[in-house]
Amino acid sequence: QVQLVESGGGLVQPGGSLRLSCAASEKIFSTDGMAWYRQAPGKERELVARFSVFSINYADSVKGRFTISRDNASNKVYLQMNMLKPEDTAVYYCYLRRGVMTYWGKGTLVTVSS
Repeated sequence: QVQLVESGGGLVQPGGSLRLSCAASEKIFSTDGMAWYRQAPGKERELVARFSVFSINYADSVKGRFTISRDNASNKVYLQMNMLKPEDTAVYYCYLRRGVMTYWGKGTLVTVSS
């Protein structure tokens, strides 16, 4: 059972930046699918950015502003978020897929407001 713990959320002004981290409780492999999702109040959870084996994908709404990265050696995945907008306000979740198994973190709240 892989446990995922997100950190780095908080309150930031529009145009600001945050870096989210996701720490896995065990080794992550290059073949693990890893992603960040978010859920805004009253909305469904949506994909923000993900690694698959051969590519990285971003939601259209964050392209050019957010960057996903991973450090397998330290069992961490990151989400660098720049030029934040109020509509980026949401709980951000880390996700890992290994074979047929999927794991979620409990989320970290990002609030973009002046």
